[in-house]
Amino acid sequence: MEALRLILRYIHLIGFALLLGGAIVQYVSAKLRINWAMLWGSGIQVLTGLALAAPLRGGGDDEPAPAKLAVKLVIALMIFVMVFFSRKREDVNRGHFIGIIALTLGNAAVAVFW
Repeated sequence: MEALRLILRYIHLIGFALLLGGAIVQYVSAKLRINWAMLWGSGIQVLTGLALAAPLRGGGDDEPAPAKLAVKLVIALMIFVMVFFSRKREDVNRGHFIGIIALTLGNAAVAVFW
């Protein structure tokens, strides 16, 4: 079970790298749009986050708080919705795009500091 959890965590980090890396690449370029890395990264983040949180309800001491899991889920779903529904637009609003980046970094901050 520990090996599965570590593999899921690794895939979760790859999703984070895809999402943030894809967003930074698009932000540095002149055209703000949702690329495939952002779309796949946000989907991977939601799915692996759910898979990582599901078996943790056994009552151990090292489990994250349910409030933390709920906050992370809400932020991850917000990111996914923001990415998914604007994926076909030629240009994404600058504020919308910065919001995706800020929520991604905020979700990582919740994971590390809470």
